[in-house]
Order: sequence, then C-alpha cells, then structure tokens
Amino acid sequence: MERVFKLPSTTFIGGKEKFLPLREILGRLEKAYCNKIGVEFMFINSLEQCNWIRERFETPNIMTYTNEEKRLILARLTRATGFEAFLAKKFSSEKRFGLEGCEIMIPAMKEVIDVSTRLGVESIIMGMPHRGRLNVLANVCRKPLHQIFTQFAGLEAADDGSGDVKYHLGTYIERLNRVTNKNIRLAVVANPSHLEAVDPVVQGKTRAEQFYRGDGEGKKVMSILLHGDAAFCGQGVVFETMHLSDLPDYTTHGTVHIVVNNQIGFTTDPRHSRSSPYCTDVARVVNAPIFHVNGDDPEAVMHVCKVAAEWRATFHKDVIIDIVSYRRNGHNEIDEPMFTQPLMYKKIRGTKPALDIYANQLIGEGVVTAEEVKSVKDKYEKICEEAFEQAKIETHIKYKDWIDSPWSGFFEGKDPLKVAPTGVIEETLVHIGNRFSSPPPNAAEFVIHKGLLRVLAARKEMLENKTIDWALAEAMAFGSLLKEGIHVRLSGQDVERGTFSHRHHVLHHQTVDKATYRPLCHLYPDQAPYTVCNSSLSEFGVLGFELGYSMTNPNALVCWEAQFGDFNNTAQCIIDQFVSSGQAKWVRQSGLVMLLPHGMEGMGPEHSSARVERFLQMCSDDPDYFPPESEEFAIRQLHDINWIVANCSTPGNYFHLLRRQIALPFRKPLIVLTPKSLLRHPECRSNFSEMTDGTEFQRLIPDALTAENPNKVKRVIFCTGRVYYDLLKARRDRKLDSEIAINRIEQISPFPYDLVKAECAKYANAELVWAQEEHKNQGCWTYVQPRFDTAINSTRDFSVEGDEGASEGYKDVFEAYITKNRPSTAGSDTRPDLPAAASVHSPPSSTTVPHGTVPPKTESSSWFSRLFGFGGSPKTQPIPQSQSSTSTTSPSSSSSPTSTSTNDNRSERANTHNHNPPPHARIDSVQEEKLVQQKTGQGFNIPQGTFNSPTSGSAASKGRKVRISSRPLSYVGRPCGASTATGSKAQHLKELKNLLDDAMGL
Repeated sequence: MERVFKLPSTTFIGGKEKFLPLREILGRLEKAYCNKIGVEFMFINSLEQCNWIRERFETPNIMTYTNEEKRLILARLTRATGFEAFLAKKFSSEKRFGLEGCEIMIPAMKEVIDVSTRLGVESIIMGMPHRGRLNVLANVCRKPLHQIFTQFAGLEAADDGSGDVKYHLGTYIERLNRVTNKNIRLAVVANPSHLEAVDPVVQGKTRAEQFYRGDGEGKKVMSILLHGDAAFCGQGVVFETMHLSDLPDYTTHGTVHIVVNNQIGFTTDPRHSRSSPYCTDVARVVNAPIFHVNGDDPEAVMHVCKVAAEWRATFHKDVIIDIVSYRRNGHNEIDEPMFTQPLMYKKIRGTKPALDIYANQLIGEGVVTAEEVKSVKDKYEKICEEAFEQAKIETHIKYKDWIDSPWSGFFEGKDPLKVAPTGVIEETLVHIGNRFSSPPPNAAEFVIHKGLLRVLAARKEMLENKTIDWALAEAMAFGSLLKEGIHVRLSGQDVERGTFSHRHHVLHHQTVDKATYRPLCHLYPDQAPYTVCNSSLSEFGVLGFELGYSMTNPNALVCWEAQFGDFNNTAQCIIDQFVSSGQAKWVRQSGLVMLLPHGMEGMGPEHSSARVERFLQMCSDDPDYFPPESEEFAIRQLHDINWIVANCSTPGNYFHLLRRQIALPFRKPLIVLTPKSLLRHPECRSNFSEMTDGTEFQRLIPDALTAENPNKVKRVIFCTGRVYYDLLKARRDRKLDSEIAINRIEQISPFPYDLVKAECAKYANAELVWAQEEHKNQGCWTYVQPRFDTAINSTRDFSVEGDEGASEGYKDVFEAYITKNRPSTAGSDTRPDLPAAASVHSPPSSTTVPHGTVPPKTESSSWFSRLFGFGGSPKTQPIPQSQSSTSTTSPSSSSSPTSTSTNDNRSERANTHNHNPPPHARIDSVQEEKLVQQKTGQGFNIPQGTFNSPTSGSAASKGRKVRISSRPLSYVGRPCGASTATGSKAQHLKELKNLLDDAMGL
C-alpha cells in the first residue's frame, strides 16, 4: 500500500504531484467518487470531455469554499426553507406542492444562474413541474411575494381568462443578479399537470430567443429544465426532447437539467417505476454527463451546479444534476404517505432538515453563530409577514402578472378590430413565383434531378398563365411575408420536400453531398430569414417545440406540418393543454399554424383523417348563439375564439389564410386541414386576380354558377375541403348545374353564421344539405349541425323585459306556441315534446290567452308566459329552476336571481330569463353591441367571451329573438363508423359513389 506509483495523464488526483503512494491514490479516488457525489461520464466518447470532468472532481481541495460563500449558501437555504414553512403555517389546508425535503434545489438553481451569468448568459428560460414552483417564483425569480400569496385567497380575476391553479403559473422577470452585478432575464414557462410536457415548449422558446438575438452558439440565452425522478424516466417526451438537443435547427446549445430525486413517484417505489438503475439513464443517449449528489450536503450540490454550468458554457451540450433527496410530505400537503411507504416515511420523519444540518455544520466550523442563523430566519419571516398583509389588501388577482412571454410593443397603438390587407401586388407574385420556379442563379454546375426540372417548368408555365397551384400559393404567401420582414419557419417530418413531393423548398445537388439551394432564402436582399427544416420522427416533442418558438415573437409565421393529419394525435397533450387553452389559462397568445393533411382517398384508416371533429369540439364558440351582425362580425369572431379551424378548397384562399395570421392585430392558433390529391388536381387552381390588392380570405365561397338564378335551385349543398371537387364532378356528370348549388365553408370555426344565413336566404325554397366525406360521427357534422340550426331558422322579436306595452305585440307568438303544444288529452298537464320547465302546472286560465287580451299577472303563470311578459311582474316574480314533470311551480321551489355583473351591462332579470328554453325556441342575439375599447398597458383590450357566446347562458334580453319556425339541414355522407376510413380501395370507391348519389338525389 505504500508503494509509490507514477500517475497517468488521465487522472488529476495528484494536483501538481506526479507520484503518489497506492494508499493515497485510493484515498483520493474514494474522496472524489465515493463520497457525496457520484459522476457518470465514462460513456462519453470524447477524451477531451472526460478529462475535463475528471479535472473538476479529482483535483485536491476542488470543493473548498470561503466563509462568505458558505454564508450565502446558508442564507439561500434559509429562505427556501422559510418560504415553505411560512406557507405551511398560513395555508395549512392548501395544496401547494412544496419543496420540503429538497429545499437545496433553490440554492442549486441560483448557483447555476450565477455561474452562467458570469460566463455571459443574459436570458434564462425555465420549465418545471408543480413541486417547488412557488418557491422558484419567490426565491429564484424574486416575484413579489404578495402576488404569490394573493393566489391563495380565491379572489376573482380583474382581467379575462379562466386562469389556472397557482402551481402551474409562469412568469417573466428582469432583475439584477446581485452576485455578478449583471442584469438577467428569467422566464418560468406555465405548464399543465402533465409532467414533462413543458420540456419541448421551453426548448422552442429558448431556440427562438437565440435566433432573434443572433445568438448562434447559445452564449446569451440558455434553458434550465427541472424534473421529478419518476417523470424523467417515465415520460416519453423527455426522450423526444433529448433527441432534439443536437439537431441543427432545434438545438439550444446545451440545457442544464436538474432532477429533484424524491426516490418515489406519487405512491410508486422506483422498483416499480423504472427498469434502469438510475432515473437519469435516458440522458446517456446524448452523451450528457450525469452528476448525482446528496441533497443534504449543500456544498457538494453547489460544486456540482458550478461544474454543470461551466460544462454547458464550454461544450454547449446537455448536462444532468441529480439531487438525491426525499419528499417530507405526501404527494401534496394533505396526502398521507404512510399508507403506502410506512418504513420510508418513518425514517424521513426522523431526519433533520438540510438547513439544520448545514447550520449546525457552519456553527461548528465557526463560520456563523446560532444567533446569526436565527436572525436570518427571523428577517425572512418578517418579509413574508409584510407581504402577507399586503396581499390582504388585494381585491382581485391579475392574470397578466403571470405572463411568461410578454410581447413588448405589439399591442400598443393597434386597432384591435382592423386586419391589415392580405392581397399583394401582382409584381410581387410574379417575382416570387419566378424565383421559386428557377434553379440557382449563376450556378450552371448545380445538378438538379430531372423530375424536379419538370416540376420547375410546370411552375413556370402556370406563372405565364397567371395561375397557381397549392405549392405556389404557399411559396407566395411565405415569400410575400419574408419581403415584409416577417420571419417564416416551417417544421415537421419531411417538410422540405413535402410528404407528397409537392413542396421542394430545398433543392439537392445530385452529385455533391450536402450541397443544397433554398429558393425562398434568396428572394430579396433585405428579406427576413426563412427556415424550413425536417424534424425528428416526433410529434409531441416537435409540436411543443414549435409552440414555444411561436410564443417568443408575434411577428413571425411558425408552421408545423404533420406527415399525415392523423399523426397529430400523438401530440394530443400539447394540443389540448397548451394550444387550445393556453390563452384562457395563461393569457398567452400564439399564432402557431398546424398543417394537417386530410382527406378520404382510399389510403387506409391511418392516412385519411386529421380528426377535425376533435379540434372543433374544443372550439369555444356557442352553437346556440348568433353573434351581433355588423361590419366587424368576422374580426370580432376571430378575436373571441380560442383557435381557428379552416379547410381551404383553393390555393388562393390558402394564400390569404396564411397571410391573415400576421395581418391580425392579435394572435390565434390556426388549424388547417391541407389537401393531398388536390395538390395536383387540375381544377384546384387559383388566378392571380384572387390574390392581388383588394382581395381577402373568403370564409365561405358561394356557388357562382347558380347565383344568377337561385329560384331554380332545388338543393343547396354545403361542404368543406376536397369533397367539393367530387360533388362538382358528380353534378356536372348528372347535368344538375342549375338545380344544385354547392357552397364551400372554408373557415369552419369560428362559424360564418352571417354568410350561411345569407346563402340560405338566397335559396329560400331549396332543400339544405351538409355533405362530408368523413363518417357521420366524425368530420364537421356534429359541429356545423347546431350552428346551421342557429343561423338559418327564422326569428321573431319578443318583448323587452319591463316594457309593458311591447308585450301586446307578441301575444300571437305566445298563443300560437301554446295552441301548438296544448295537451290533447283533457286534464293532462305534460307533453313528451315539451321540456319539464315548460310543462303547465297551473289552471287553464294561466296558459290559454284570449287573443287581444293580457291575462292577469299571477304567481301561477307558466314559465313561457312569464318569458314573454304575460305572467307575473318581471320585477318581483321569482324565476323557477328546472323542474321535473311532476313538480309544481311555486314561490318556494323557485330561486330569485342573484345580482351579477356582466360585461355587457345586461340586467339581472335579463340574465336569468332562459333557464330551460323549450324545443325550437333557441335564443340568439341580433343586438348591435358597440365594442368598448379599453386602453390597457398592452394597448386596446377587448374582453374575451363577449362576442361568440352570451355572457350568461343563452340569456334573453333587449334585442334578443326567439326562433318560431324551423328549416332542417339534411346530412349526406358516410354513416357512423369506428375507424376513420376503410383499408380497401374498392370499398372506399363504393362509399364515395353512395355519398355522391345521395348528394345528387333530388
């Protein structure tokens, strides 16, 4: 053991010494690798990187800290512990997912931030689960404590949105880093309960910020991702996100991952939750070093964090910090962990907190005194108490205080109801088309595939005829935006060529590897950059990445295209939790465009449907409500919807739709069902005249052929997308051009009520039909059916509440209704076709109204008579709730309307009129409400939820109308089915023939 050996060049345990006895060699290696830190790095296939790591863990006395540094660690740990203790004391019965057991995470994050800031980082984007989030907001971001405490008060919001639980919220802070004396920007991205779903969103946001700053090496902007041990190894999106880390168009040049290793997942032990030795083994696939560290040794944790930050700055690669700790409480504060882990939690309850352990250590070393430790604790508790008292003064919470991606200057000075023009001059279309249809200029030696030469020639020919196909329309939309300084990014599987070999935005040299030419990058000398990039074979991770990218800058068109539309369902979590509801929950807008190839074309169940019904189901507009008609109808619909769903049938309309994403004064996600066979369909062409100045996106394209003589039309077919061309051919073959009109709804949601109403009025005597190629329980049918019902059925005014004279003019409506629905059997007081609340449980005199007279207003008047002003006084009479057919209406069974404040100033009585409207009495609005523009810090603010749906159910109030007649909408299409499509081409053709026969059958 005393024999002296010469140390090899691959070790650093000797420091400046070159020879050491065997005993000393073993001792130093054990101290470096068998103490409170465990390092995994030998799998890294770079000797330089391995030696770099060895040097930082083997060098003698590498973990020596000054007394000042130790006091800083203690102060940070005290604040982290004190914050959790304060919340536990003040809000003992609230779920907050505290950090007890791993409070060292807060000093760890601050150490990573300090070192990174010192090395030049100016902005850090963070993503994390719910555990410890409030502590991170308070002590890492230094968000005002009173704003955090206010979240516990259950106050109403002062601004719009549904909000989210406090441990899901994000924030954005710019502050001075007191340790480095440099300014730092910190963003914590809001996320749902779906663990790890936020990972790719953070990476996309980070990549975007690096791009806009020109930070090509990630020296100014970085990301930190926090994980739980069970989620890090259990959630597949972690693997998907990891595999983006070194891809040229997705890399963020290194992420610091911090794992809060509780050694348990909810109630599941590690032996049941993973098959690998460590929860961090997923990181091995990208050669990321893994540092395991004991969370009860603060100095060891700080050293690991320092090395991790330096690694990221040096090699621009991912690194993992695994803080091995415990969870002092259950999954949440009101959970009992002893049910499932009795021995583990018996041991935990006998374990001292890390703060006590470290404080005693420093007291023993003489670094601090017990009085100083207590003073630091008391000082922070006083800060919390003052913030707690300040929070009591608050009367509302403000969602805008929690925005994680503010768009400075975007909303200021904008008219929120003005859309910029989307048409462009013909000269621009010609220029972009020519560049897009040409090989590289001055590069005769660039060998292009012969098939592509034919494609380019065909494009040239279309340009000469001033027509465009789908690929040209998209290129012109992108190119015109690039000319205007708008960055365009198109991402997804095989998007450079296009799944259906139609796009070809990247031309490849046929004899030189990696030699490419991107026409849209060379349109104008001062254009914005264009990024088109094939992604990894991932939907969840890549869609999340592009969503994060879109959140960073509103003046960019960010598109994600699925290889086939139905593949979007593997990204359902991003769609449900982020895209559809992000603005409502987190006041966070996004203009992300999702391009989903869709169409029943005999390609089998997995290559047919983009499942549009799922997107439509999540649309926030009310199917029973006709918004007020005005010149601003379309823009107000768009402002109030949560996302836009479209299925264009012409290239020109697709051109306008893409450009409108940027022309809008706000941002909404756009879901586009893109075609497959239409990409080359000879009739799917648009003329330049449909795209030049003065033209715009058409929400509905009416049938031009039948418009001149609508009285001859016997059937009006409404459809959307590619099935239009099948219907068009079938009509032509059957010579029914004058008898059947085919209208295309291009924007499905928000629904074009006004245009549908006008088209139906044009063909007043025709049968109305909805035709779709999808199965009846899929596609748009279930979405459009009730909205057609609202749009096309006739309406009639009824009295304004409190207007006694007005009721005289509507007794005929009421009498007609009662006559139609009067029970046929004497003495019977119910009808199966009447809802329970409309059943009559009063003397006949209260339901039979002699023409020309107004019955006395009694408490026993029916619900419908009171609705029309024929019953008791609207000022005083109670309003009955929904009742069963055997109950009786009486004051005791009615509830008085409560006083509520609505943002369109409707009266209490008006907001509680329509508890249970009878069949064929859907209430819709035709009142002309003037939009109130309220100037806020971010410009004009229009309250959400005031246009596409009533503010209080389907309330009847001034200007409302009630439908009194019905015009049915028939369905033509495939019957209900479990699968999206048949796998047999012959069966597909048979189903399509039946569909067309039904559609054309007069």
